[in-house]
Amino acid sequence: MSIQGQGISPERDAAPTLPPAFPPALAFLQAHGVPVAVLEEAVRLAESAGVTPHEALLRHGLLDERTYCRAVADELALPFIEDGDLVHESASYPWSAQSGFLRLKLNPTGARMALAPGGDDIERLGGAAGRLTGLAIMPSRALRAGVLQRCGEAAAWDAANALSEAEPHRSARDGATLWQKAVLIVLAGLIPASFVLPALALLLGTFAAALFLAMVTLRLAALAHHAPVAEPACPRRADRELPVYTILVPLLHETSVLSRLVAALLALDYPRAKLDIKLVVEADDAETRAALDAMELPGCFEIVVAPDGQPRTKPRALNVALPLARGAFTVVYDAEDVPAPDQLRLAVERFRVAAPSVACLQARLVVDNGPDGWLARCFALEYAALFDVVNPALAAYGLPMPLGGTSNHFRTETLRELHGWDAWNVTEDADLGLRLALAGYHVEDLASPTYEEALSRFGPWLRQRSRWMKGFLQVCLTHTRRPRDACRRLGLGRYVAALVLVGGTVITALVYPVLALGTVFLLAWHGWPEAASPWELPLVAFAQVLLGLGPLALIGTAFVGLARRRWWDCLPWLLDLPFYYALVRLAAWRGLWELMRAPFHWHKTEHGLARTSRSGHVRAPGRAPPPPRPPAEPD
Repeated sequence: MSIQGQGISPERDAAPTLPPAFPPALAFLQAHGVPVAVLEEAVRLAESAGVTPHEALLRHGLLDERTYCRAVADELALPFIEDGDLVHESASYPWSAQSGFLRLKLNPTGARMALAPGGDDIERLGGAAGRLTGLAIMPSRALRAGVLQRCGEAAAWDAANALSEAEPHRSARDGATLWQKAVLIVLAGLIPASFVLPALALLLGTFAAALFLAMVTLRLAALAHHAPVAEPACPRRADRELPVYTILVPLLHETSVLSRLVAALLALDYPRAKLDIKLVVEADDAETRAALDAMELPGCFEIVVAPDGQPRTKPRALNVALPLARGAFTVVYDAEDVPAPDQLRLAVERFRVAAPSVACLQARLVVDNGPDGWLARCFALEYAALFDVVNPALAAYGLPMPLGGTSNHFRTETLRELHGWDAWNVTEDADLGLRLALAGYHVEDLASPTYEEALSRFGPWLRQRSRWMKGFLQVCLTHTRRPRDACRRLGLGRYVAALVLVGGTVITALVYPVLALGTVFLLAWHGWPEAASPWELPLVAFAQVLLGLGPLALIGTAFVGLARRRWWDCLPWLLDLPFYYALVRLAAWRGLWELMRAPFHWHKTEHGLARTSRSGHVRAPGRAPPPPRPPAEPD
């Protein structure tokens, strides 16, 4: 059949197709071999997300930044440099990294300044091509890495000490004050003396009973608040209306879970051009850095190398990356986390309707590998009680909330205002929750799950829990340095509740065995209350409370948590929780010992060991799962 028979003009059909009109930031790429289809896709994605075509091109991985910058350098007849060692000593962190323009050391190209090109630089500088002497083009990642390398010592110091220098009374760096040490010494002497002085035993026992009852009361009060396990449905906002969202993920020896982590982050239902994902790696972790370099990560990922420094803690690494955050909001995830795909969108909606004083949203942490063993099952019940029952109630009652170590969504500017995390506190999350409250901010609950891996072996579990207990003691010491100021800021009730939630967790774990043994001995020696002396009656009454309300509070909140998630297969394990919390008490004593001998040592948690998954998100170490889907979560 002829062309004419098809009704097509041979002249029109033979005419060359005119390339579409592209913005200057993209148009020049056609002459450098970039297919028109790639540029068209960048324009489409940019219009959908409300970003520049240049951002869409790079952040969606349609073109890698190195290739783009080489094309810019060729177009402007400028040298291309990616050697971070050429960054001049005058560079400062983070200002030089944020500006994308800095001075260079003497180099063979003769360039004195380096520019990390943005989307409008081609249009601004294109007319001066050939006359831009002394300027070189450098990829933004190479520029930022060079600045961080050049300013490593200063950046490491600032990440560790910005808070402790600005507000030393808010940081754990300096340890206990003189008056706190005096009180601790006196208490250390009073406890053994109480075994021979009945009045002293009564006094200490009454204090312990009041503290224990306060904890029990808070947990039982949480049962009165109904907290569904899923956020209410809300209209889906257009991508162009969403802000840039920063994700910080600290990594240390995490090669076994990297592929799963990347798959989980790429499965987030959020425009990739508006994701600012920063994977923070320690400078001496060559294994993780090599594994990341071998992965083809799209442009929304950036590897930030935290320079060597002390203390070697997760919060210090986060503080290194925080100045580079581009997002209006920032969330922290751990390496093994699998957040619900819609979590960022839900957080944006909650922040939009929340008062400006709401600075943080705590998402729900859900143990995903409960069937891995006895420890993992009890861990899952503990998390169900804390994140599905206790924390939502604290938020509803307006009480300070000790944050979990992950899935905390912040207003970025507020986080910077508070100098980020305390690098000297090994439970930086709980500390930051209290510092937010002391600064007049609030934390709300976000009913969106982040699936986590629980430790199922005793050794790693004990090291992790000992670090938590040590950190809780650090928080308690830090925030009792100025009790009058704290009471003025929080009010007496909220301040006491905060101390009970953090310090009370450790103190009751430490004294519970002693008090339990003492009361059992008292009952066995004297019989029930009618046979006790007036000095002993309060302790006997405490024994009954201890044996009754204590387990009820622990098991009751765990039962409500598993009921809300319909985890009926976990029901038989509720009766094992008293034995599990006996191990927690062992961790508390170990944490106290570590506080005295190695207060800032960070026990690294092992990841990638899970064998099972309730939601289907966890796979064998090193293997990427399919894109996660939110499971059906009943109210």
